[in-house]
Amino acid sequence: MERAQLAEIVQRYKSDPESVYSTWFVDGEDRLKAFRSIRRGVRDIVDAIRDGTFGNDFKGSPLEVVLNAITEQKQVFEGAAHPFYWKPKLRIPDIYENETNKQRLGAFLQACLSATRDEQVLTEMSRLAVPPIKGLGPAVASIVYFLHPTVVPPFNTAILNGFNALFRDKKKLGSWESYLEMRERIVASNAEVRDLLSKDLGAFAGLLFEIGSGRLVLAGNADRVLDASNGDAQAERKKAEKSAQARHAQVVAELHEESEHTQIQYLLIQLGKALGYDVHVARNDRHRSYDGQSFTMLTIESIPAHGWPADVRDTVSLIDVLWLRRGSGEIVTAFEVEKSTSIYSGILRMEDLARSLPDCGCRYYLVAPHRREGEVMAQLSRPAFRQSVAKGMAFIPFSDLRSHCDAMSRFGEDHTILQKLARRPAVDGANLSSCRT
Repeated sequence: MERAQLAEIVQRYKSDPESVYSTWFVDGEDRLKAFRSIRRGVRDIVDAIRDGTFGNDFKGSPLEVVLNAITEQKQVFEGAAHPFYWKPKLRIPDIYENETNKQRLGAFLQACLSATRDEQVLTEMSRLAVPPIKGLGPAVASIVYFLHPTVVPPFNTAILNGFNALFRDKKKLGSWESYLEMRERIVASNAEVRDLLSKDLGAFAGLLFEIGSGRLVLAGNADRVLDASNGDAQAERKKAEKSAQARHAQVVAELHEESEHTQIQYLLIQLGKALGYDVHVARNDRHRSYDGQSFTMLTIESIPAHGWPADVRDTVSLIDVLWLRRGSGEIVTAFEVEKSTSIYSGILRMEDLARSLPDCGCRYYLVAPHRREGEVMAQLSRPAFRQSVAKGMAFIPFSDLRSHCDAMSRFGEDHTILQKLARRPAVDGANLSSCRT
């Protein structure tokens, strides 16, 4: 494909306000936060395999936590977890009961975590493809993308279909050879239009996803949506219209959730200041405002250095809201505000903060809609997160915060007033009901 043709398609992709590019790649605050927390989750997978605690099923494993955090990252990662579900009758993917294959997966992920050059990552992917491990194909690319976004593009059926449509190819799903060939073509094509997109291959993968899912009609073929399963033109047109309608509804819902997220951050800022703390809001949220009040004017610009390594400062600076003791800059309380899909990601970010600052001694809160209490409690009851609960992680419903924020601001003396609202899982791990702290 000539650069001019590709550039025209890219421009239409970027100009669509509801495209993956607009809603996830350049305007998705959760995308920026996901990289470090998912990297931490991958370390947990490696550690669990090394220590013999990984388990023999997808459910309950640290791999499930990572894949759920990935699938929360917009439609482009839709279905990313499906290839990893344990299918007992087929004995696939063969990484749960086969200890050798499990160790191979652990070694692969550890090597990708440690890699500093493109060639190292590609060598490890080729090495993983050699055995081959039954049922484990290039779906792992969606994990590696979050470790090396400029080297490895994510992979799923829609991306494959988009690739085949754009480049008039017939690459096969589940084939390592096809994936590695796809990657070479994607990297080369992305280089041609990098001035329009990004070195991060997620932007180009989003383009392929839009084509493969039927939302982006290729130029010069307006009557039909080209994908790997072309059929009747009218049926394909209806498919594209249905996809566009579904995306629009999702974008509208996300805008509502974003507004709610901002409101909850505002309440936490106001409450923290009323209780006598300095308040820091995630650095990518400082431009926001609520009820005519700018977060920039209400919060401190940066967190005191404390001699932390750069990666720890990055983790801390992306936490939704922090309360800090005035004078010392000590973190007293950390909040992650979760809307509809980010429970896993929120917990992983809190885990990362707790591990990065083991002597911090602060309280950690997930603040989410009341309807998600059962889900939050179920996650905090997981063996992987029980230590977090012991360290002080708890749940506060949106509705309780809204109802009692003014009263806590007036009558509270310090952060311990939150314990009146906070909820944790019951002590019995098998009982997923919540109890007050």
